[in-house]
This record gives sequence, C-alpha cells and structure tokens, in this order.
Amino acid sequence: MKYELVAGFETHVELATNTKIFCSCTTEFGGEPNTHCCPICIGLPGTLPKLNKRVVEYAIRAGLATNCEIAEISKMDRKNYCYPDLPKAYQISQYDKPLCEHGYIQLSNGRKIRILRIHIEEDAGKLVHRRGDTLVDYNRGGVPLIEIVTEPDFRSVDEAKEYVEKLQLIMRYIGVSDCRMQEGSMRCDVNISVRPEGSEKLGTRTEIKNMNSITFIAKAMEYEYGRQVDLIESGEKVVQETLRYDDVTNTTSSMRGKEDANDYRYFRDPDLVTINVPREMVEKIREELPELPEEKKTRYIEELGLPETDAALLTKYRKIAEYYEKASEGTKNPKTAANFIIGQIFRSVETESEKEDFDVNVSAEDLNELIKLLDNGKIRMNLAKSTLDKMLETGKKASELIDESDMGGLDENALAELCKQAVENNPKAVKDYLGGKEKAVKAMVGFVMKNSRGKADAALAEQKIIEIIKNNS
Repeated sequence: MKYELVAGFETHVELATNTKIFCSCTTEFGGEPNTHCCPICIGLPGTLPKLNKRVVEYAIRAGLATNCEIAEISKMDRKNYCYPDLPKAYQISQYDKPLCEHGYIQLSNGRKIRILRIHIEEDAGKLVHRRGDTLVDYNRGGVPLIEIVTEPDFRSVDEAKEYVEKLQLIMRYIGVSDCRMQEGSMRCDVNISVRPEGSEKLGTRTEIKNMNSITFIAKAMEYEYGRQVDLIESGEKVVQETLRYDDVTNTTSSMRGKEDANDYRYFRDPDLVTINVPREMVEKIREELPELPEEKKTRYIEELGLPETDAALLTKYRKIAEYYEKASEGTKNPKTAANFIIGQIFRSVETESEKEDFDVNVSAEDLNELIKLLDNGKIRMNLAKSTLDKMLETGKKASELIDESDMGGLDENALAELCKQAVENNPKAVKDYLGGKEKAVKAMVGFVMKNSRGKADAALAEQKIIEIIKNNS
C-alpha cells in the first residue's frame, strides 16, 4: 500500500523588538545567565505585565505579509502548564481570539499553504543540562514571539523546506525578526501523520518539537514518516505524542504524551486589557510594508531581464537586494551589477550570516561608479574585474585605483601591433589553433590583455588574431 505524508507547522518567530513583551528588559541575544530579567520576567508575586505596543505592530506586519485577516479585537490568555523554564507556571499567549487569521504562503508548485492563525506570546526560559544537573536561564523568558500555525497542508518534505525558507525570507524582509535558526530566533514544531494514498481521513499525528535547522527538519520528517509507515504495516498503532529529534542518530524519541488544547486550561489573562486594532492602524502598516521577496524576484526577472537563478540569489537577503538596486541604478545593463555581486563579491561573503549582514568593502555607490566607467567605454571588462578585486581588498574607490592612462581603451593601430606580437610570441598556440584546437587562441588573447593592462577589447583582439593567423598560413 502507498502512503501519503500529511504535515502542519507551528513556527515560533522571535520578534526583533528592543525590549520584552511585558517589561523593559532587553531582548539582546546572549549575556550571562539570568542577567536580562526582572521580577516581571520571572513571575514574582504582585508584578503586573504591560503589553509592548511594538509587538502588536510587528505581528500585524507579519500577518499582512502572509495574506492574513487582522482581527479588530483580540485578547491575551493564560496557557497553564508546569515546567521549570516557565516560572509563573503559565505562559501568556492567545487562544480563541488571535491577532491574525486565515492567511497563506504560495509555493513554487502553485499550492497554497494555509495559515490558520498568527498569535503573539511570550517565550519561556532555557534549560541548561550540565553533568547530570539541570539549570535554568530566564534571559529568554518574556522575549516576544509570534506563533505561525498552518493547516495540515504539506504533502512532501520539499514543500516543507520551501515553506520554511519562504517564511524566513518574508520575516526578514519586513524587519520583524532576523530568523536566525541557529540562535533560536526561529523554531519549528512539525506535526506529522501518514494515511493511505487517496484517503481523506487524517492519521494519528506526532509532534517533533523545537527544530532549528531546515536540514534537520527534512531529515526528521523523512525518519518519522518511515517510522509511522513501519508501525502501520506491522499492525501497530501510532501513538499521539511529542517527540524530540536526535541529529546524531537521525532518530526521533518520545518526550511526553501530546497535549490537546483542553489540557492547558486556557483562560483570559485578567491583568491585560483587550487589544483593539483600528482599521487605520492596519492600513498604515500595510502602506509601510516593503516590496516582498517574491514580488521583487518577479520584477527582477520581468523588468530587469535577470535569469531566475540570479534573481533568486539577489533577493534571498534584503540587504543584498537593496545593494544591488543601488549598484545597478542608471547603468546600461542591470545584469552587469548582478554578475559582479554574484561572481566576485559573493566570494568575500561566504556564510549565511555574512550575506545577511552584507558588510563589504565596496559600497553600492562605488560599484555603480565602476560599472558606469565600463558602460561609457572608459575601461574594459578585464580591467573592471581586476579593479573590483582590488576595491574589495583595499576598500578604495575605482577612481583611486585606475589611472587616466588606463581609460579609453587602445586605438586600432596599438591593438593590431599587440595582436601581431601575440602571434609571433606564441608559435605553439598558433600551431595548435591551425591543428583544430580553437581554444588555443585564448592564450594569445591573454598575451594581448596582459600587455595592454586590460585596456584591449578581448573579443576584438581574438578576431584580429584569427585574421593574422589565416593571412600568414
């Protein structure tokens, strides 16, 4: 029998506010344990929370960017459970009246992953297991989160990976989170079940908690799908439970029985007022949204003529897209800036975090200046490339590295003389070319480019060299 994977995601995104959701403690990552917290964070008796308005604004921004409806009235609830990382023995979250509902993210295959809800809540502390002891660090407690909950719409691991990548990209673009999974600012819980192919009835689901890597999400889903299929085909039942994933053994293991909503005994938080979001506020936030990555990518392809792969690379990080647009502004061919960024500048920013920050030695304005020298025929491509390498190394502008004597290219007589010297000085390359090895001409073009200090037109030099060889043979 063939089986179908069915999955849904609950993604926690840590919001990039300066202070926590209910107090003025910093949200800065790191710090000595229990130094970024106060009586409100650690739930001391008599403390009163006050909702951070920026948290609501960021959540609305996330909702609009994912095509959600924004509730005019919503509220905060207490989600009750006892665990050491939760000092109050309840988490302040949202239950039946979330801030955002009924959105979607569209995948490249045309399918829409429906978003059931986006709600705001506080993060818990962090447990540190050390030499048989368990310690608690409450620095993360009270950091504002949005939880983005999908319908069980995923039918493959590839769809899940694309969804997480797109969600991460959108949240970064709209500036609500850095979504650095390695730092825990984006974490996914994956609910997964299997059913016979063609069946409409959902199977018993398990939940894999706190996944902070797209690679591990994919591996965990593949393993859990196989495990559930094996259980069913062996005549056993899948148990509804919460699992952890071990990346060393590539297996899932049970943490506890899976809770349902009634297990948490939700009730309205009496210390927090109703959230009222006026329509004018929603429309103002909508107007302030930047161009989203999918829209930007489409524009790069359709209006600027970039290949899809280039457009995808340039729009993967907002700072790179902004850099590209400044660098290509007013140039003759938008692809020139794309080629320089993807081909040369990317070599100096290899890691994901470096690309996210995109702090390079060459400003977008300086790259634009270099490209315009190329556009105006003052320098050739070879010189432009070597100059960009020097700019990346030194941080200097093109005007500081290129002499006036290097500009303007070679006149026809000087080029003809260099091409003649190239043929005379490379008899083996000439022989190879006449023997059918057409690539041999490149060695002679290289001679011309080197001796002209990159000022020659490589294509014209190749043409002239071939003419000289044919006339001499």
